[in-house]
Amino acid sequence: MQFKDIIGHKEVKQRFIQTVKENRVSHAQLLIGPKGVGKLSMAIAFAQYVSCLDKQDHDSCGVCSSCRKYNKLIHPDLHFVFPVVKGKGFTNPVSDNFIELWRSQLESDPYFDIGDWYRTLGVDNSQGMIYSGESNEIIRKLNLKTYESDYKVMVIWLPEKMHTSCANKLLKMIEEPPVKTLFFMVAEEPDKILQTILSRTQLIKIPAIDQESLSVAVKNEFNLNDQELKNVVRLSEGSYRKARILIQNSDENAENFESFVSIMRHCYARKVLDIMEWAEEISGIGRERQKSFLNYCVRMIRENFILNLKQPEMVYLSGEEMNFSQRFSPFINEDNVWMIADELSKAYSDIERNANAKIVFLDLGLKLVKLLRP
Repeated sequence: MQFKDIIGHKEVKQRFIQTVKENRVSHAQLLIGPKGVGKLSMAIAFAQYVSCLDKQDHDSCGVCSSCRKYNKLIHPDLHFVFPVVKGKGFTNPVSDNFIELWRSQLESDPYFDIGDWYRTLGVDNSQGMIYSGESNEIIRKLNLKTYESDYKVMVIWLPEKMHTSCANKLLKMIEEPPVKTLFFMVAEEPDKILQTILSRTQLIKIPAIDQESLSVAVKNEFNLNDQELKNVVRLSEGSYRKARILIQNSDENAENFESFVSIMRHCYARKVLDIMEWAEEISGIGRERQKSFLNYCVRMIRENFILNLKQPEMVYLSGEEMNFSQRFSPFINEDNVWMIADELSKAYSDIERNANAKIVFLDLGLKLVKLLRP
């Protein structure tokens, strides 16, 4: 993967290249930023540039023996760590057990998120983890000599999902790294990473994709007229993944909207039996989907509040969402918006902690009844 394959982020790319030219590449770097902006791709492209045998001024060459292997994600000095799940024939799984699926996922969609990865694994109803056994693999791999490159590179996707014992061993490796070893970590919730790890990494912020670059990328992939393109770029908020979802009207987005409309109508009408039925239904989907739905709800509450404040230029809603929100937004105001958002956040935390989903969503619905119609 090369820098040219990543949408936007011209300044970030140039900064990475400059650190290589000046021989001041930090041995442990943490890339953070919004979903769908290319953080993981950026880490791999940076690793490829570091290992390239014929570095160009603005990118790796793409044709040397090292680049050819990086393009297929099979370079012997490139290692990956990512969340995996038990129950797929492995009682103590490690990333290498799923490496072929991982490569396939990256090649087919480098802007994927954790929900996409779980669907690839076929485990929508599970929450993955980087298990304790992974630490032994990390230590083993990084204590080997390099095969072809000057550096061994360990790309860790979502280190916030690392088991505590694994994180503690990783900390020791970062504190006393093997010779010529680079750690590129890619996180979406850095506040959940061990503070001691955070303090020993160089933080690299990958911002939302600029509108011009995103517009060009979307136009090249999809056949949209100028107005459609403008609307998609505005609503996607700098996320290429979100832009594609908006265009393709993915099942997940449609289901989130339908569930949101249902629960808000049930709560406003104080239909407790319908709320119970809704909680039963949504408790049957995977936990990552439940978390995705709750995040969607937070966004919709925010947009409806802004719409109620008569600030349409600041509202990011699709046509179907706008049609509903024009009727619903008067009920989201300064008296309840923060409390509703707080209840949604609490429900998210409970689901993440493996609480009983049926109880969590029933409780959420009953609280929304009071907040929507006090």
